[in-house]
Amino acid sequence: MLNIVPLKAFKDNYIWTLRTATHAAVVDPGESQPVLDYLAAEGLQLAAILATHHHPDHVGGIAELLRTRPCPVYGPKNEPIPTLTHPVSEGDTVRIPEIGAEFAVLDIPGHTRAHIAYYGLESLFCGDTLFACGCGRVFEGTPAQMFASLAKLLALPDATLVYCGHEYTLANMQFAKAVEPANAALAARESHDRALRERGLPTLPSRLGDEKATNPFLRCREPAVIESANKYLGSRLADPVSVFSAIREWKNGF
Repeated sequence: MLNIVPLKAFKDNYIWTLRTATHAAVVDPGESQPVLDYLAAEGLQLAAILATHHHPDHVGGIAELLRTRPCPVYGPKNEPIPTLTHPVSEGDTVRIPEIGAEFAVLDIPGHTRAHIAYYGLESLFCGDTLFACGCGRVFEGTPAQMFASLAKLLALPDATLVYCGHEYTLANMQFAKAVEPANAALAARESHDRALRERGLPTLPSRLGDEKATNPFLRCREPAVIESANKYLGSRLADPVSVFSAIREWKNGF
């Protein structure tokens, strides 16, 4: 049986660890020590490492892991990650037989130039592109690229579990409430997730159906989101890419 366990790293990162009784694969190990400690404590062999993008807080622990736990390393074909053994992009499939897992690779650029996601087991490992109730900053791509990447994820089934890279949920919800103050689903979600954090539990994974109902960056065609974007800009716009660009800029300084 496969379980997915969050290992905490840095201040608010999660290293998602997919494990059976004997083996594990890890997603975005920015630090090596939490992984090494967990593998040792649980008596697990490391079967694979999956990276979503090149930022150090997602790949910084890979080299150290490989020194004592050599294994295949999958990651985006067109990003500067020297530890990759298997560069992949959309259309590729990642198979990890030791844990009985198979993932389709999706290209989701915007946060970085060639950011990817892994989709399988009704789960999405999306790094820093889609967050719970938010999305990543647009560092290397364009707002149009980021919007298209989020639209690609939006097309996945509502039941998809979203495993993103950071515990940003409650802060993201503060911004989401500023964009859509009358969103009843958002109010209910905040109450639920705040209770989780008060108990020291992750708010993740989230469910894609809940993101569709509450995440302003996935709701750029909704009248209330359009109106808030217009109010922020002091002008009238309606096309969803322009709305996305406006609220992403707003969030940058929120």
